[in-house]
Amino acid sequence: MNKIAFVFPGQGSQTVGMGKELYENYEIAKDLFEKADKALGFSIKDMCFNGPEEELRKTYNTQPAILTMSVICFEVLKSKGLSPDIVAGHSLGEYSALVAAGAINFEDAVYLVHQRGKFMQEAVPLGKGGMAAILGMDREKIIEICQRISNNGESVQAVNFNCPGQVVIAGTTRGVEEACSCLKDTGARKTVMLPVSAPFHSLLMQPAAEKLAVELDKVEIRDAKIPVVANVNGKVMHDAATIKNLLVKQAASPVKWEDCVAEIVEQGAKTFIEVGPGKVLNGFNKKIDKLIINLNVEDITSLEKTLDYFKEVR
Repeated sequence: MNKIAFVFPGQGSQTVGMGKELYENYEIAKDLFEKADKALGFSIKDMCFNGPEEELRKTYNTQPAILTMSVICFEVLKSKGLSPDIVAGHSLGEYSALVAAGAINFEDAVYLVHQRGKFMQEAVPLGKGGMAAILGMDREKIIEICQRISNNGESVQAVNFNCPGQVVIAGTTRGVEEACSCLKDTGARKTVMLPVSAPFHSLLMQPAAEKLAVELDKVEIRDAKIPVVANVNGKVMHDAATIKNLLVKQAASPVKWEDCVAEIVEQGAKTFIEVGPGKVLNGFNKKIDKLIINLNVEDITSLEKTLDYFKEVR
């Protein structure tokens, strides 16, 4: 049978009410929410269950909320006898993947991503940075136009290579708006400004990366027990030193999701389970490789559906 990949979502997949069903049905969910609350010093559980949505959407809350939710889904799958052969995560999801691979303790990861969110928000004042999705245009052309605008004084880069025909750009608000206008004129099918509070993964995040390096020095990072594919280069990372180095780099570097998926397939996995809220990665993966079998686990219904699939194929 082919290998199984667990992939973990990033920001944007959060919804008020997430995790409640699992909390009511699984002891491990109660335990992990309790640990997360303790590590943060406030109740992320209450925020996941009750919102308000505008609080959950703040990056320093979103990040620990999605990580907690993802690790709960991972632990529930593990309790059902399903474990991955290889893991990866999109942006923030890389931290969830590293918890799953035994490289970072859950409580440390919750604390780290909360700090990561704070540092990212502090790096660029609200309203001064933005992001936009560019649809239906070649990635090389997008990189070239962003470079041209950056050379003229604004800052804008291609920061998420999500799937063929979808690239996200980020930078100063003016730089992103200028790039969108220019990309439309040169053939992009559509440009969509994203409702985010900071230009994630752009060069403007360098101050956040530097602060994150200090925090990463305070926690224990171990060698990964299973292969983890890194966002920064789309390659497998194993040893603790490389993991730490690439996590620092990741904050201000593009997410090469297409490359990550290609590497996972190259490593022999064709069955992908998106572990955590939403099905964003399922959507990307289908466009990257039509032969991938996409499953997801975010609640009881999706869990049962995924478990039923494995009963049939095993």
